[in-house]
Amino acid sequence: MHEDMYGLVNQAIEDLVTGSAGPQVWAAVLRRAGCDIQVFISNESYDDAITYRLVGAVAEELQVPADEILRRFGRHWVLRTARDSYGPLLANGGATLEEFLRNLPNFHHRVVIIFPALRPPNFSVVDASPGQIRLRYESHRPGLAQFVVGLLHGLGEMYATPVTVTHESRRDDGAAHDDFVVRW
Repeated sequence: MHEDMYGLVNQAIEDLVTGSAGPQVWAAVLRRAGCDIQVFISNESYDDAITYRLVGAVAEELQVPADEILRRFGRHWVLRTARDSYGPLLANGGATLEEFLRNLPNFHHRVVIIFPALRPPNFSVVDASPGQIRLRYESHRPGLAQFVVGLLHGLGEMYATPVTVTHESRRDDGAAHDDFVVRW
């Protein structure tokens, strides 16, 4: 069984690329990815493979490592896509970065109301102390931990709270999940 992502994700990748490198680079990304879809519909489902190919093609076209593209995309997702697409939902996540991170496990439950076919990742706070939270990330989609790093940095910017993110346990290295320590 293949997985699907909503078109909103691919639209956000397009927005990131066209905003930073221009529409001609996006056209080259589509060609490189072998993607003949010119317009992604935000609430339509597209095979995950398309999204992964787009990220790979962006990395090749911009000559930037895919992990860096994922981090940029995660930051962009928070600061542009999430604000534009579900700003009130994002605003209700908490008054501070710490509140938002503590409420993050519930955030995707509310997003599923908007996108019922979504199979979101799971986030859980496994430890917290003043100025830091250990956040567990579990997803059926592989290879997106650096996207989460970008998300966390974007959230720090959104809350005007500079953060450092340490990726402590890694699914890519055989762990059952990814753990991040976020400090502010």
